[in-house]
Order: sequence, then structure tokens, then C-alpha cells
Amino acid sequence: MNNRQFEKIIRYNFKNEEYLERALTHSSYNRDKNTKHMDNERLEFLGDAFLDAIVSVELFHRMENVTEGRLTKTRALIVCENALAEAARKIDLGSFINMGHGEDSAGGRSKDSILADGMEAVIGALFLDGGYDTAKEFVLNFLGDTIDQAIEGKIFLDYKSEVQEILQGRGIPVNISYVIDREEGPAHDKTFFVHMECNGQSFGSGFGKSKKEAEQSAAKETLATLKRGENI
Repeated sequence: MNNRQFEKIIRYNFKNEEYLERALTHSSYNRDKNTKHMDNERLEFLGDAFLDAIVSVELFHRMENVTEGRLTKTRALIVCENALAEAARKIDLGSFINMGHGEDSAGGRSKDSILADGMEAVIGALFLDGGYDTAKEFVLNFLGDTIDQAIEGKIFLDYKSEVQEILQGRGIPVNISYVIDREEGPAHDKTFFVHMECNGQSFGSGFGKSKKEAEQSAAKETLATLKRGENI
């Protein structure tokens, strides 16, 4: 993958390509290559600030009759790691990130944390290269659906609680458990694979870098199954 392909996806051509190169460089790349190439962490810091500002202004204008607390909670749903990682996958960001071999082999291109940080770095790079309006256009283009869903109350980050509420609402006894199928990787960098069971029947499976993340992943898949109308 090359940067020109990425520019086509995001529909913006950088005037200063160094900004984009930095935005797409994970810190592991420098360690692995033993180079002084600047990574995306400073751009991530900048992008995080402007992402908050862009989303805040959008919510301020679109949610006129709600409290500050509601605005804050809604914004948190949009700028959280999970939402940013999902948006990053839509533009295939992981394929374009420069990273070290070890991180790459450990599945770094699909890690929510790396993808979310990368999105913030891209926003920071866009601001530096094209200004506030350019960064805003990117955010509204690629996080627009997330913003709409958050405003409409359709985003749920606690998938485990939502699954339980849906099942309990059906008026049947619910006995939910999350079963660890296996663990992979060294002790300091494990990946957990789990599946959800309800009343003895297996449903969604998932994985994550912690048991909690893996359980939420399995619950998310189960939720998709329930919304397709499949029964337990």
C-alpha cells in the first residue's frame, strides 16, 4: 500500500506529504528500523483536540435542547477508541500504517488502540496541511454515521449489558456466561478468544487483548445475531 492510494480513499491530496507520512507511522516502526523517523504520537495529540472540537460544535448545533451532561456523554460515544477504530477500518487505515515487524506479526494492524490513534493522527495531519475546515470535512465524512447514530441514541458500547437486557425483555430465564476458548501469545501480550453461552447454547464469539475486551467482542457478535432475528 502507498500513501497515494490512501489519499484517494480519504479524498484529499496533501501539500506537505511529510504530515501524512508521520500520521501513518507507528512508534514500533522506528524501533524496528532503528531510524529517527518521527512517529504519529504528536499528531495524535493534536488530532484528539480537534476531533473533540469538531464533534462538540456539531453536537452543539444539532442537539439544541439537551443538557451539557448529555452532550458530553454523546461526544464520548463518538470519540471513543471503539468508534474511531471502526471508522479506521472503513478506510482500511491499518493497511497503510508503517509499523515494526513484531507489532505487525502480533496483529497490530487490527488493534483498536493503534487504529484509533492513527485516526487521530490523520486528523492532526489534515489540520496542519489544510486547516480546520479540511479536518472537519474528514471527520464528518468518515465519522458522520457514528455522529448520527449517537445523536439518535443507537450506539451502545456496553454490548454485554445490551444483550442481557434484550434477552431478559423476552420474559425467559437468562443464564449468560462467557467461556474462554483459548489464549494466544506471550504473557505480556496475550490475546483471549471467548464465546458467549446462554442457557447452555453457544452464540457469538470474539477476541481481545483482555478478557473484558474479548467478552464485549463476543457480546457484540451475539447482538448482531439477535438483531437479525435469530432466536435463542
